[in-house]
Parts: sequence; C-alpha cells; structure tokens
Amino acid sequence: MRGPVHYIPILTTVVALLFATELFRRYRKRGGLHLLWWGIGMLTYAGGTAAEAYVTVFGWDLTVFRLWYVFGALLGGAPLAQGSVYLHLSRRTANRLTVALVLVVGAGALAVFNSPVDPTLVEPHRLTGRVMTWSWVRFISPFVNLYAVIFLIGGAIKSALQYAGRPELRHRAAGNWLIATGAILPGIGGSFTRFGYVEVLYVTEFIGLLLIFAGYRLATRAPSAAPVPLFHPANVPINR
Repeated sequence: MRGPVHYIPILTTVVALLFATELFRRYRKRGGLHLLWWGIGMLTYAGGTAAEAYVTVFGWDLTVFRLWYVFGALLGGAPLAQGSVYLHLSRRTANRLTVALVLVVGAGALAVFNSPVDPTLVEPHRLTGRVMTWSWVRFISPFVNLYAVIFLIGGAIKSALQYAGRPELRHRAAGNWLIATGAILPGIGGSFTRFGYVEVLYVTEFIGLLLIFAGYRLATRAPSAAPVPLFHPANVPINR
C-alpha cells in the first residue's frame, strides 16, 4: 500500500538534478575532475531515486528494478567518493582507483542484469534486492559502499578538521561536517532495505541529499575576511 513516504523520491530526484546542474556549471567554469565526478554522482543518485519514483507511480518493472539496484546500490555513493579521491589524492593514484572501481561496478552491474528474479517476492510499489535469486550479488554493494565511506565521508571529515582551526574558513569546516553527515544517511537507509524497510531509504536519501547540498553551498562560499585583532595597529588611534 502506497503512502506519502513513497512519493519522497520524486522530490529527491528533482533536488539531485538541480544539484548536478550546479556542479556541472561550476566544472565548466573552474575545471577539476572532482567536480566532474561529483556531477556524475548526482546524476546516478537521481537515477536511483527516479527508479523509486517510477515504481511508486507506475508499479514494479524488471528493467527499472535492475537500474535502481545499479544506480542506487552500486553507484549511489561511488562517483561522489571518486570525486573526493581526485580532490585529495594524486592524479596517478586517483586514475588507478578509477580503473578498479569501474571494474568492480561493471562486474556487479553485469551480475544484476543477469540474475533471475523470484516473482513471488515482487511487491507492486516497493523495491528490494531480495527478489534476485543470485543472492551473492547483494554482497558486492557493501564493498562499494565501504569505498564511499572511506573516501567520501573520510574526505569530508578530513577537510572539516583542516578548516576548523582557521576562523575565516570555519564555514568550510561546517559545510564538510554537513556533507559527511548527509553521506552517512543513505547508507543507513540502504541497510534497512535488506530487511524490507525501503521506506527508511526514501527518507534518508532525501534528508542526506539536502544536507550534502547545503554543505556544498556552505563549503564553497567565499571566505570571509579575517577579523582584525583588538590590539592590531589598525585599531590604535594616532594622536596628531
């Protein structure tokens, strides 16, 4: 039975597409492979939530289910993490990790599209990976999610700690804390889908995306001028 929570992915998809547009616009102006990967990550994020929205409105579909699993479970956080890899690591290391990630995700996607589905486990307006009879396929996504935890969440925490000690850049520290928190939430929701509670995923995807978007906006805001100390020479009156 559908309820209001099942329509949340529609909003999530719209926000993700707006975020992707902003990221690609910034990439065109400034360059940087991290921005390109983040933009791709927002597109795959939108792809996963769009599949959820489709099933809510039109009902379960085999192809849409497979796309949902690839975009959501395998690509939900991986491209975003790859953006952080290009931001924090050397280009050579990042390129090597890209090859490894593409191979793992490609193999996982191939398995998802070839796994038979148990029709008795299909629900008309809900999605779950339990319908795949090749249950081993579901053990691939935790490794990809661990990759996202290490580089996306870990990278945001690293940046937050680096900026925290600089008063003029504390807004960047706060932004990165928001990004780290937002990145954690979909992973929590994804864990609930393994037990059949896909509605938790819908909520955490939306809230997590809002936090990441807000954190990105805050972290990329122009730094404020450093405050002049009380006893700075500029504050000492000159007797004429």
